[in-house]
Amino acid sequence: MDTKTLSDAHLMNPLEERIGYKFRNSLLLAEALTHSSISLERKDYPFDNQRLEFLGDAVLQLVITEELFLRFPDFTEGQLTKIRTRLVSRTALKEHARILRLGEHLMMGRGEETSGGRDRASTLGDSFEALVGGIYVDGGLAAAKHFILQVAAENLTTVTAEPEEINPKGKLQELLQAVAPSSPVYELLEESGPEHLKNFRCQVVWEGMILGKGSGLSKKEAEVAAASEALLGELWLTKTTS
Repeated sequence: MDTKTLSDAHLMNPLEERIGYKFRNSLLLAEALTHSSISLERKDYPFDNQRLEFLGDAVLQLVITEELFLRFPDFTEGQLTKIRTRLVSRTALKEHARILRLGEHLMMGRGEETSGGRDRASTLGDSFEALVGGIYVDGGLAAAKHFILQVAAENLTTVTAEPEEINPKGKLQELLQAVAPSSPVYELLEESGPEHLKNFRCQVVWEGMILGKGSGLSKKEAEVAAASEALLGELWLTKTTS
């Protein structure tokens, strides 16, 4: 097979710019982006991304585990495990892949593509893990760690500010869904103040009831305040005991 087609600069360079890493061996990037379905149609295809996915999963777990271990020195093993599960969940990995637009670059069989493979959560999550594995093989642990922490920075900031154990929104949802499957909805009531110092006011609504209201310097902060008020007021208990 002509390896030039596998490392085409026109295909790879935009992705390398988005991930912030330039592969020394561009075939590793091609391998990371090759879905196993392509071998069903092209018997001479030399690889798919399953081995790199296997490796990338382990590297991802190691990097996130170490980061959480350092960020939360007082957390137990169980608490750290719960947070890590959130950060490496299929939903989180799919979102990373979506932001990097990995689906656009995947090489796959025609049948897989026509059935929506480029947008499938499992395919995108697997391709992200394979990309991590490819970076690890190409540039070592330091390069893979830099990439992972850069991509996961926003999620890490969120869990640092609001670990699951002290997250009012998560606690409120857990309590409410024990009563009914519907989730609480956060509505923006007001946005005021100058651009550099805005104030937001939100309310949380569930099953037609306003459970709480709150304000903050960001929409997210206001939602957390509304959830906190709902928990303090325990208005959701009226639904539970009615």
